[in-house]
Amino acid sequence: MKKNLLLITILLLVTAIKISGQNVQGSSQVNTQSKLTYKIINSPYNTYGYDVYADGKLLIHQTSIPAMQGNKGFAAKTNAARVAELVIEKLHKGIMPPTITKEELQKLKVIP
Repeated sequence: MKKNLLLITILLLVTAIKISGQNVQGSSQVNTQSKLTYKIINSPYNTYGYDVYADGKLLIHQTSIPAMQGNKGFAAKTNAARVAELVIEKLHKGIMPPTITKEELQKLKVIP
């Protein structure tokens, strides 16, 4: 009886390790060779956001301006596009997550 319990425990442990390894691996499927694209989307309050796709699969769904408080999106589609392009540039360089700073938003003239 104790041998069976030990065997079952070991099998459950091995299964849990395999499953957790797959989840970690699945979250980092973007590489510098992935085809990255973006699409401008509508956000709350008549603003805009963007979706970033890696090889046709949704990777990032951004409805608000990153690095800024609140959940308001970009006032202009062109601003959302500039930031989406910067995110894609960072992903191509292997930067994950592709965090955007307030200083980068200012440099892109997205915020004052």
